[in-house]
Amino acid sequence: MSGVGNPFAGAGRGITRRAALAGAVSLAAFDARAGTPGTLLVSHPAALEHDPGPGWPDSPERLPAIFAALEEPRFATLARIEAPPVSRGALLRVHSPSHLARIEQAAPKEGRIHLGADSIMSAGTLEAARRAAGGAVAAVDAVMRKQARNAFVASRPPGHHARADGAMGFCFFNNAAIAARHATAAHGAERVAIIDFDVHHGNGVQELFWNEKNLLYCSTHQMPHYPGTGAVTETGAHDNIVNAPLRKGDGGGAFREAMLARVLPRLDAFSPDLVILCAGFDAHLHDPLGGLRLVEEDYRDVTLRLMDITARRCDGRIVSLLEGGYRPLDLASSVAAHVGALTSA
Repeated sequence: MSGVGNPFAGAGRGITRRAALAGAVSLAAFDARAGTPGTLLVSHPAALEHDPGPGWPDSPERLPAIFAALEEPRFATLARIEAPPVSRGALLRVHSPSHLARIEQAAPKEGRIHLGADSIMSAGTLEAARRAAGGAVAAVDAVMRKQARNAFVASRPPGHHARADGAMGFCFFNNAAIAARHATAAHGAERVAIIDFDVHHGNGVQELFWNEKNLLYCSTHQMPHYPGTGAVTETGAHDNIVNAPLRKGDGGGAFREAMLARVLPRLDAFSPDLVILCAGFDAHLHDPLGGLRLVEEDYRDVTLRLMDITARRCDGRIVSLLEGGYRPLDLASSVAAHVGALTSA
């Protein structure tokens, strides 16, 4: 895997920082050259150093596959920046001090440790998680400051299962919740919507924002499936939670019907100042962790529909955060369809 503009050129355990950041710029450089807002791509080579071990679904190989796909000429206009580490203040808007202390103290200097059955830390996990959350915050900053029309954050570990006081489901910090709280605290956003199309329900996001009337959380997901939440009857304290569960074997038709009937009308009526996407691609037909049957065109279609609403309601402001997707080649083609739609407006 090689080529000019690939932030993970030469991907592998021996990757150099220089190779990893080829084609990326610093936040300061991005500020200096900001002109006509386009699509921003945010990542960091630390994402490769979160290594849960052989056979684990959230493998480091996921991101090099994505960036190989994003080398295509049609993505030449992407602005690319390095994700900064998240601030402690941004983390504490979402997570308890005890959770941060537990994660920091558990982080190994070598080898791996388990924080529960499905959250494995390696020596590089803490830095990767800090950069994943920091990338989400940086993307919000760029979009809210009109330096970018929209943004895609290619990071790992994912985040939508992380709870206020615990890691869960491959997730250590809840990147979407951190981004949403940052938008309200730093940019005065009054209404933020989180739309989640991962095959798994984002129980962490739902739990964190159950009582917040100015935060809308909408999710399509397979049910019954991990983590066991996401029923239609789970609606939040202020009717601010919208769950549209799908059944194993459902494909693009059922997915579009759920979006058109339940999710998109609620998003439109909510009239958000910012939309954050929990962009999971593990509902793909071939994904090993799901039982839905979506294909690349389904991801492009839903992205365009979301963009149509945001163009009318919030000047197109979308921050998309990578969640699941565990077959690298299908993940890469699905991300390409999604990012291709983001760059099309």
